[in-house]
Amino acid sequence: MTHSLKAGVAAVLAVLALAACGDKAPSGDVLVKVDGKAITAETLDWLLKEQVPAGTPIDDALRAKAREHLIQREVLLEAARKAGLDKDPAVKQRMDYIRDEQLVNAYIKDWLAKNPVSDDKVKAEYDKRTGESAQMEYHARHILVEKEDDAKAIIAKLDKGAKFADLAKASKDPGSAATGGDLGWADPATFVPEFAAALKSLEKGKYTAAPVKSQFGYHVILLEDTRKPSPPPLESIKAQLQQAMQQEALGNYIKELVGKAKLEEGKAAAAEPKPAASQ
Repeated sequence: MTHSLKAGVAAVLAVLALAACGDKAPSGDVLVKVDGKAITAETLDWLLKEQVPAGTPIDDALRAKAREHLIQREVLLEAARKAGLDKDPAVKQRMDYIRDEQLVNAYIKDWLAKNPVSDDKVKAEYDKRTGESAQMEYHARHILVEKEDDAKAIIAKLDKGAKFADLAKASKDPGSAATGGDLGWADPATFVPEFAAALKSLEKGKYTAAPVKSQFGYHVILLEDTRKPSPPPLESIKAQLQQAMQQEALGNYIKELVGKAKLEEGKAAAAEPKPAASQ
């Protein structure tokens, strides 16, 4: 039996066991009978469809393995009944839960199929999100020193025409000293607050007129340029965005159903913790 079929044995046993407990005779062409219990070709086809990965060729060998699995399953089901496990309260409760869970999952799948998120809604959400996140990016350089007087001396040299990149070679920041203090393009939020505030107050091509103190020392900052970040193309995130919107819509629908439901607290409710109120 393939790995996928083996991995699904427990789930298939649980789900099909529920149907096997009923009184209805199986429909479809009989494939084989096990102690008088019919296994149909329809059941075998369903098993292959459910458990075999899409694109896997279904040949005679695979069908034979699936057939053998169904025979083993039927034998085990009969053995479980003879052992009285189908009457065990814990087993019955588990079987009832699995049955209902399958129905719930089927309903959710059906609801999602009937309530798709249109391309127009995805585009509108994309525009909204990219508009909200369109913070400016800054291309900056800086020179970091330990003492305020050293920073003031650097500013004085800049005022006299010294090149920022040349002075940055003495910076205490090993990551940018070798590149003329260049920090590249970045969101100000990635910097410490004092640095970010000073950077956003600068005009393009200007440097700070006074040293900027942070936990790392004293900075002299030059703003090279600003730009709006380019959002990822819609097509590259469309599927992910659509799925997120579907899940949000489903969550709202479930909340709506719960809100309409009549809830009556039982005696056991007093001992159970109450869910936290949603923010």
